[in-house]
Amino acid sequence: MLTKHAYSRLGETVYQTTLENGLKVILIPKADFHKTFAVMTTNYGAIDNEFVPRGQQQAVRFPDGIAHFLEHKLFEKEDHDAFDLFGQYGASANAFTSFTQTSYLFSTTNHVRENLDILLDFVQEPYFTAATVNKEKGIIGQEIQMYDDDPGWQSYFGMIGQLYPREPLHIDIAGTVESIAQITADDLYAAYQTFYHPSNMSLVIVGQLEPETVLAWITANQARKTFGPNEPIQRVASPQTPAAEIVPQTTRHLTVTRPKVSIGLRGYDEVPAGRAGLHYSAAVSLALDLLFNDTGDHYLRLYDANIIDDSFGYDFQVQRGAHFAQLAGDTDHPETFVSELTAILDDAAAQLVAAQEQFDLVKREAIGRLIGAINSVEAIANQYDGPLFGGTTIFDELTILEQLTFADVQQALAAFLAASQRTVYTILP
Repeated sequence: MLTKHAYSRLGETVYQTTLENGLKVILIPKADFHKTFAVMTTNYGAIDNEFVPRGQQQAVRFPDGIAHFLEHKLFEKEDHDAFDLFGQYGASANAFTSFTQTSYLFSTTNHVRENLDILLDFVQEPYFTAATVNKEKGIIGQEIQMYDDDPGWQSYFGMIGQLYPREPLHIDIAGTVESIAQITADDLYAAYQTFYHPSNMSLVIVGQLEPETVLAWITANQARKTFGPNEPIQRVASPQTPAAEIVPQTTRHLTVTRPKVSIGLRGYDEVPAGRAGLHYSAAVSLALDLLFNDTGDHYLRLYDANIIDDSFGYDFQVQRGAHFAQLAGDTDHPETFVSELTAILDDAAAQLVAAQEQFDLVKREAIGRLIGAINSVEAIANQYDGPLFGGTTIFDELTILEQLTFADVQQALAAFLAASQRTVYTILP
């Protein structure tokens, strides 16, 4: 039975239910849209490389990159490829793996039921053999080598590696050529059976749909299948890197025309659980907007001095078990880039007060970006974070953002910075 949550001011309604097998279903009708977008996600990503396989008693350390490898292999079946089936019904399909999730998706304007059946069936019917696994190793190996030559990717993971040297977060999502060479079909089945149970998954569908009808389609599909019991997943948490072991600075030379600098800040404060965690994330993000957005005094001063350019950006991420901020960009003056930005962070409390008159403007800009995202079926579906923030949606995020006060922003940034550790990763020509 669907529960209904209306966001009357936005004119949006979210329908949710959990099926008997544990699959969480979120349906968001958009009557004025021709497109329908669906994403099926498992709460399993690159950092989940040590766990107790379902049906076993002992933890096993699996090769790095197995979650991403599994994502690739699920499309290929004994006698067909799921991409071909989507193509026959006019849908565009894709998938991606993050640190903590793996998602499979399609977008279509027609044949929603047929494409939905294809999505559910190919994700829930694995087929792995030694021959197909070995063939995929070469394909993914080339992908890994491509990212090895990507300075932006290397800057990002270099920064993370220095912040999280003991945790699997520092490992490239795709693994390494050496690690994926160890993956077997049995490994893939063990990971699949552990993390791809419906109770660890969600299905979000946004677009032109009638909720009760679509739920009936999903229920009929799931009734044709048999799943094992819903058992707790036993992940093995890696030891947390002590603050003293954070690598403060590294310089590396690659084939780039200009230096790249990435400043990372690892949070050691505790992120609140559920919806409060989304409030915290939004508050820190808004604080960074006040300090570094492209209409602020600091940005304009550093831009005019040629210390930063339009490649400069910043980000704050909250993942399962980790949260960090990054400030990065290309610069001809890497040492000055670092000293100027760290000086702002060191004096963040006073700098926020100095920027307080910009708070309403910056907040409205953030709300505007979010409202723009609400006009995208892809953004609505992809911004569902499952259990991370207590099942909140993009519409909850908008409500939280609107309610944020300047004091909330001050408090959240102070907590993050007071407990954070920094690193600098520089790439030179």
